[in-house]
Amino acid sequence: MKRSTFLSLAALIALAVGVFALFSPVALLASKGVSSAAASVWTREVGVLLIAIGVIAFLVRNHEDSPTLQAFFIGNVIVQVGLFPIEIFAYREGTITQLSGIVPNSILHLCLASAFTYYAMRMKPPRSTQAPSAA
Repeated sequence: MKRSTFLSLAALIALAVGVFALFSPVALLASKGVSSAAASVWTREVGVLLIAIGVIAFLVRNHEDSPTLQAFFIGNVIVQVGLFPIEIFAYREGTITQLSGIVPNSILHLCLASAFTYYAMRMKPPRSTQAPSAA
């Protein structure tokens, strides 16, 4: 898959989940067996962050290799790897009661982490545009 296609797909996923979290936090939490006013507030906040990540992914989808784009990919690897165990531990502890609410997310986090890692590692180092200095 081309990198631009992957970033378009990642943007779509982030935007869709972000909009759902922002505007329907109760439904999202119910799918996990959770109901809490405080959790709804945090879910809305996370929704805004996902929308922002989705917009950034869409805007950089056609950018050439650069240290900044690589940083974006590495940051997303950290997000996906960091999020992966949270719901699993919450299910184990009984905070999240619906396994069906975490399995799709866990699979998605693994797939996205793998793809962001793949594209980050495939980036070519930028060519130096400076002339060698005379020492």
